[in-house]
Amino acid sequence: MKPVLKLYRGYANNQELIVMGHVFKPNSISDYDFQKKNFQNAQSIIRLFQVKTKPNTDVFLDINGTKIHTKTLEDGYFKFCIPLKEDTTFGWKKYTVSIVHEGERITASSSYIQPKLGKFGFISDIDDTFLISHTRNPFKKIYILLFKNVNKRKVFEDAVPHYQALQKAGRTNKEEENAFFYVSSSEWNLYSLITQFTELHKLPKAVLLLKDIKTSLTQLFFTGRGNHNHKFEKIKHVLEFYPELQYVLLGDDSQQDPKLYEAICKIFPLHIKAIYIRQVGSSKKQATKKILDNITSLDVAVCYFKSSKEAIAHSKSIGLID
Repeated sequence: MKPVLKLYRGYANNQELIVMGHVFKPNSISDYDFQKKNFQNAQSIIRLFQVKTKPNTDVFLDINGTKIHTKTLEDGYFKFCIPLKEDTTFGWKKYTVSIVHEGERITASSSYIQPKLGKFGFISDIDDTFLISHTRNPFKKIYILLFKNVNKRKVFEDAVPHYQALQKAGRTNKEEENAFFYVSSSEWNLYSLITQFTELHKLPKAVLLLKDIKTSLTQLFFTGRGNHNHKFEKIKHVLEFYPELQYVLLGDDSQQDPKLYEAICKIFPLHIKAIYIRQVGSSKKQATKKILDNITSLDVAVCYFKSSKEAIAHSKSIGLID
């Protein structure tokens, strides 16, 4: 059997391109089917956390007629950060990566975004921000992950039209799209599931920045939990990568989003246009309200909402969307 080359969406500015992926030892990862029901779906999810990675594997990126070589890290992850010649074309572009196994070249392609910079960039959490995940109840969250296939998973009402409107925010040419990033404590194991879900519900095509890959079944039961510092670092990186933009951050009150976003506002006082925090429980949290009041004092627009209709109305009131 051949190793598996898995690529993720990348991103570029006018100076640098960043693309990434994993190399896995031979298995049936390419056969994962999130359309299956009940126990078959559970089997597909379980196998996602039984992957075995290939460290120190030669990886080649083909870009602009040049082949660039690197090797995978200890967890099979690779990342190319390379200088990019200034390009006047924008949008989603194709890139190709290959590995060599027993003299045979294995090739895969994905895409990266080079946005035409407008006014805004958007960074959103996933679980319980637009994808109903029941993060506050770990047992229910795992049950839904295992036994509800991608067609059965739910998006919050009116979240999609809000995100679609934000995708065009500040654009005079409606063919152009703002850059979207989905930054989550979910692991790379769930990349395909998340992308299928966002495509099914016509959410904006986005770059996903997820947590380190997990390679054991026991880690499945702790998916999306633990330290959230990686989210802070990834958000910080995006703001530094596209410093010309003003950002809108979207999250929820089920975990650490309000505190993380407060820290980002303090470090980047000129970069944050608005923060949206979804109320997941039956009532607003006093601790979250206190954090958001402090963010408001930094001249950042804040919306703590239960229904996405409230968020849409707020976006209109501050001139973010029409």
